[in-house]
Amino acid sequence: MSAKQYVVILSAPERAQLERVARSNKRSRRERVRARVLLGLDTAEGRTGWTDAQASQRTGASLNAVARLRQRFALEGCAAALVHAEQPRRKARRLDGAAEAHLVALVCGAPPDGHKRWSLHLLADRLVQAAYTDSVSHETVRQTLKKMRLSLG
Repeated sequence: MSAKQYVVILSAPERAQLERVARSNKRSRRERVRARVLLGLDTAEGRTGWTDAQASQRTGASLNAVARLRQRFALEGCAAALVHAEQPRRKARRLDGAAEAHLVALVCGAPPDGHKRWSLHLLADRLVQAAYTDSVSHETVRQTLKKMRLSLG
């Protein structure tokens, strides 16, 4: 079997920090599991360290998660390996809190003249007219209303 490309070697302060995280009930379960995995994979000071399969079996993390954690620790360090990675392709929100509040006020108010009730397209147009956003689709308006448990009916 070939040698691991990314090896986990913990310093004494890192090991102490990970032991605190692994025992802490104030951290998320994900962070505690990651800390236990890193502690098990540690090969510093003559420790043999677990294999990926052993780490997966003993902590409940998947094999791929263990391999990614090993790589992330080697490339980015201990602190980065514990926390959740930012999602690189996440889009910025179209409607902020002020726009959502304006949307609620519109929905709760009377519809414009010539209309029996608000439509998603009308609401989207009003948000653009009020300069809360440059452009917004009716689908974004629908999802926002659904999130706030509001309906147009």
